[in-house]
Amino acid sequence: MRKTLLFVSAAAVVATPAVLSAQTAYRNLSPRYVQEAQQQNAAVVQEFGGAETGQRAAYVEQIGRRVGSYSGVNPSQLRYTTLNSAVENAFAVPGGYIYITRQLMGIMNDEAELAFVLGHETGHVAANHAQARQQASQRNSIGGILGTILGSVIGGGIGNIIGQLAQTQSQLSTLSFSRQQEYDADRLGISYLSRAGYDPNASATMLSALSRATALEARIQGKDNRSTPEWASTHPLSENRVVQAAQLARQTGRAGTGLRNRDAFLNQIDGVFVDDDPAQGVIEGRTFVHPDLRLAFTVPVGYLMQNSTDAVTVQGSAGQAQFKGGRYTGNLQTYIQQRLQQLTGGRTQIQIIQNSRTTVNGLPVEYVVGRAQTSSGVVDVSVFAYAFDQNTAYDFTMLTQGGQGVGPFSSMVNSVRRISAQEAAAIRPKVIDIYTVRPGDTVQSLASRMAYPNFQAERFLSLNGLAANARLVPGQRVKLVVLGQRR
Repeated sequence: MRKTLLFVSAAAVVATPAVLSAQTAYRNLSPRYVQEAQQQNAAVVQEFGGAETGQRAAYVEQIGRRVGSYSGVNPSQLRYTTLNSAVENAFAVPGGYIYITRQLMGIMNDEAELAFVLGHETGHVAANHAQARQQASQRNSIGGILGTILGSVIGGGIGNIIGQLAQTQSQLSTLSFSRQQEYDADRLGISYLSRAGYDPNASATMLSALSRATALEARIQGKDNRSTPEWASTHPLSENRVVQAAQLARQTGRAGTGLRNRDAFLNQIDGVFVDDDPAQGVIEGRTFVHPDLRLAFTVPVGYLMQNSTDAVTVQGSAGQAQFKGGRYTGNLQTYIQQRLQQLTGGRTQIQIIQNSRTTVNGLPVEYVVGRAQTSSGVVDVSVFAYAFDQNTAYDFTMLTQGGQGVGPFSSMVNSVRRISAQEAAAIRPKVIDIYTVRPGDTVQSLASRMAYPNFQAERFLSLNGLAANARLVPGQRVKLVVLGQRR
């Protein structure tokens, strides 16, 4: 298939009038990619916590279609979905499906910033960026995450496993774009933004907001054990990118004059969940707690967690692990063998070197340590399975360097426990509360209401795009993160 890169040059952006009518001549996307996107959509949505419905989802779709109408792609082939995910992410697949997480929306401050992100992702579709990169990065299926990884690195090495396991979500349905493709998508997004009547400066303010959030996350990361926001890691940020966006915005001749629609946007995100949805379990420091499943475990110091709908990925310098559950018929050995089969896909021979049983905090446990040969050396593969009830077991599947076995994760596998009804009931979600500043309110007084144990002032300033010496004005609307009620 011929691959055509469509991107807008700086000169083309300059030429845009104040507001242009949407295009009337559109091109259709490849039927193959449209079909694949339709087939993958349910699995992508499931992996990222489910799709939001209702007023906020309709609002995002409306803004997406507004900017997407200037992309040259048949509007009927563009789909905009809001995901219930705690990962700051936005991505698109070649068949015209564009996704954005509620977590990424939480760091935005107006509708124009939302429009830029949706326009940027639509730009990737319009410019066929994924097709251009596809030969260098093969798509993985949603199922069999660990199996795909191990199967792909036999002939690679432990270094390839490290890093892949923690990025399963982005590898599932998106491709890594080059820095130049990201710049091109920024140009396209700014073009769509300006032509749709928005302030093109929103591109630079959005990228600045993301840069601030990423920098703050880097400071906090060692303490809250969360992995780097996905959009930050897959969409390279730099001062040059922010500067370029600001330059392109000025060249439109409309910088600072278009729509921002801050109040309308704030109204839409009032009450939106921030960080983990308790229905999927929550990360509290180094501990993962699931109130509905009534379980908890703690990762070693220095290890990071990423929570998805049905699994928790643990990443560290000495190995990778994934925690998830499955159907249990009373035989943990059968359960473990099924995990190993899923892991290898039947393509790789694993030599079993240890097979034992024990109890952990009153839970029956069986575990297996196996060994697989790669071109770069030996990889140890371990499965630690816990019988929780007659129908369900949970397990850690771990990958470490040869000879280490479960070693780096010993404290973690021994920390799994049931939690009490009282502990479960105490877990509440964090939500965005849109607050109107009153006389006497200060950054410090409002930051003290943030539902975090640390970095309260820094989080408040970053969330609202405020400088460290900012003065609040009565009537000003700001975002707070407070404890809410479970759904």
